[in-house]
Amino acid sequence: MNASLRDLFLSIFFAVVFGIVASGSLLLFLGKNPVDAYILLASSIVRDGYTFAEIFVKATPLILAGLAFALPYKASLFNIGAQGQFYIGALTASAVSLALGESIPALPALVLVVVAAGLAGGLWGSFIGFVKARFNSNEFLISMMSTYVALAVMNYFLRTALMETKHEYPQTDSFAASLWLPTLFDGTRLHVGFIAAILLAIVVWVILQRTDLGYRIRVVGLNPHAARLAGVESGRIYISTFFLAGTLAGLAGVTETNGVQHMLVQGFNPTLGAEGIGIAILANANPIGIIFAAILFGALKVGGTVMGQMSGIPASIIEIMEGFVMVFVILSHFVRNSVEIRRAKLALQRSMAV
Repeated sequence: MNASLRDLFLSIFFAVVFGIVASGSLLLFLGKNPVDAYILLASSIVRDGYTFAEIFVKATPLILAGLAFALPYKASLFNIGAQGQFYIGALTASAVSLALGESIPALPALVLVVVAAGLAGGLWGSFIGFVKARFNSNEFLISMMSTYVALAVMNYFLRTALMETKHEYPQTDSFAASLWLPTLFDGTRLHVGFIAAILLAIVVWVILQRTDLGYRIRVVGLNPHAARLAGVESGRIYISTFFLAGTLAGLAGVTETNGVQHMLVQGFNPTLGAEGIGIAILANANPIGIIFAAILFGALKVGGTVMGQMSGIPASIIEIMEGFVMVFVILSHFVRNSVEIRRAKLALQRSMAV
């Protein structure tokens, strides 16, 4: 293992440890023993098959949201709008599911739902890439503000055309059972979306490491001006990258509406985009690492909920833990960069001395 890879693993490990310790110290103010709380947290997630499977249910959209941030990040772009792309995908999946009902067989209907949601999320995301390419707009701000527009669009349809039959609640009617994502194990909510998310993470890794598009994305990320001189059209990379990122976030919407809720509810999963950013940062934007980081966050979510039910400890302590972990991971980036710069200087000095 080379020094840079070793430093990466060590920095992530200590970031997680420090995040756990820092959030655990807050339990002292509640009169709780952090060690007992974390033992309960660990034991609660394996207490039965349903609870254990929930880890992977929670991890599924997190994987896709993490990929939606990581892919543009490789091109030095910041997709802060995965939450909005997620809502657009969920809204589209719901509209198509309600429109189709049981009018056509389940498999082609599900394919239409998935394709429509992915395409809608991709188009929503590609607008960010377009204004970046055409007007050199700040993609950070555009993507962030697009989330509010997407939320407003979703709320509008939930109050009008897609509102449930009784017109009492801002949600849709339940989808036909044939349009639910098939579950992997009886007695759990774990659906095929988890397998699809893992496969998509592998596909993104292959795109980045083994294809011409991935090479161009990485070149633009290193230096867009040099890439342009080398014949790489950075504007096209901006649009295509945000389209792919939006597609991934839109597919995350399908996994929630058709895999878990079987309807669309106003304001559901409001922190997914932010958590996806944290997961991508924790995994150093590595698509394979995102799988494991998402499973870690999924375990914290499930364990925190169960822990709160059994011990009276607020489940929000898990969100605090996630926040601390992200802060320490970001700090570790600066530390690791300083170490690498110092190591490079020493190597240069030794080579000059020879």
